Amino acid sequence: HIPLSGRNPMLQEALGIRPHVLVLNKMDLADPCRQPTALEHLKQQGCSHIVFTDCQNNGNIKKIVPLVAKLVGNSPRYHRAESTEYSILVIGVPNVGKSSLINSLRRLHLKKGKATAVGGEPGVTKAVLTRIQVCEKPLMYLVDTPGVLPPNLGDVETGMKLALCGAIRDHLVGEDIMADYLLYTLNKQQQFGYVQCYGLAEACDDIESVLKHVALTQGRTQKVKVLTGTGNVNVTMLNYPAAAYKFLRDFRAGYLGRVTLD
Repeated sequence: HIPLSGRNPMLQEALGIRPHVLVLNKMDLADPCRQPTALEHLKQQGCSHIVFTDCQNNGNIKKIVPLVAKLVGNSPRYHRAESTEYSILVIGVPNVGKSSLINSLRRLHLKKGKATAVGGEPGVTKAVLTRIQVCEKPLMYLVDTPGVLPPNLGDVETGMKLALCGAIRDHLVGEDIMADYLLYTLNKQQQFGYVQCYGLAEACDDIESVLKHVALTQGRTQKVKVLTGTGNVNVTMLNYPAAAYKFLRDFRAGYLGRVTLD
C-alpha cells in the first residue's frame, strides 16, 4: 500500500554501503497501475534492487535468496570471510510482513514450518530473535527484528498512511479518524470498491452514512439500556466504532480493491 511512506529514513542512512534489497511485500493488495511510478521514485532515491513479493502465494519470493547471494558475493568487503554462510538482517517499519517473509523463505527453500510469530497488527515481534536458517545452498540465516518507526513523522498524511496500514496501533490515532481519511483517499483515487462491498447506492464522501451501511450490512450493533419514565428499555443501536474497525480491516484484507496510498 505505501511503497514510499512505508520506509524509515533512519534505516536508509544506517544501510550505507552495505548490500541490501528493498522488498515491497503485500503486492497482492497494491494497485498495479501505480507500480511504475513508485519504482521510478524509489530508483531516484537510490534503490536499485527492488523485489515485489506476496507471502500469501509465494509470489517472487524465490528471487530473493539468489539476489542477496549475488549482491554479497559482488561486494569486495565480504570476500575476506572464510565461511560462505550469510547472515541477513530483515528491517522495516511495523506490520509490513517481515516475519511472514522469513516463514515463506523457510517454506520455499527448506520445506519447514513457521519459525517466527506473525499477526496483522504492529508489535507482534518484540525482540531481535536468534538467527533463523532459511536456505541450505547457499547457507543463509535471516534475523527477524521488531518494526522501527522514526521518532518524528514528516507530516500528518504520512502518519495517517502508516496508521491505515497497521504500522501504528489503531487506538492511538482513532478508528473514526482513520476511517474518514480512508474514505477520502478511496474517493480521491476513484477506488469505489466499498460501494459494492457494503451495498451503497453510489459513492459517498460522508463517513457517517458509509459507516451506517457497514453497521447494517455487517451486523455491527449493540444493545443499550435507556432509562425512561416507566423503567429501563433495551434499545438496539448501530455500533459506529465497530463499523469503523470493520471498514479498516476490510481495506487491509484487500476486500475494497487493490489500493496504493502513495
